Amino acid sequence: MAREFSRTRRIAQQLQQELAQVLQRDMKDPRIGMVTVNDVDVSRDLSYAKVYVTFFDEDEKRVQDKLAALETAAGYVRSLVAGRMKLRVMPELRFIYDASLVEGMRMSNLVSRVISDDEAKQQKQTDSESHKGEGDE
Repeated sequence: MAREFSRTRRIAQQLQQELAQVLQRDMKDPRIGMVTVNDVDVSRDLSYAKVYVTFFDEDEKRVQDKLAALETAAGYVRSLVAGRMKLRVMPELRFIYDASLVEGMRMSNLVSRVISDDEAKQQKQTDSESHKGEGDE
């Protein structure tokens, strides 16, 4: 049982690497643009693979258009990857948008903004306190 899990995980990792290369180098569809393959989850019988992708585009409509373009090209992508991997059965690819990377970047920006605002407030407070001290002397 554990051996089969490790095999599916190894296949998922190799599939992720091959898909990333194919999507970056071999796809000429301008609708897709820059795409990152975050993870691949392969079913135990190797018949399906969920491919989690990120587009670095926050516009919901454009994300859906890019996902639709990937779904349309899934057969072509599958055939390209099948030529690179030595598998008896090449999993059917299902592309799923993964917003976690974009959401993480957004959260990081918010934290950075709060920290810089806090530092600016502390600097103003320090400046105003030092000016008060000058007037007392």
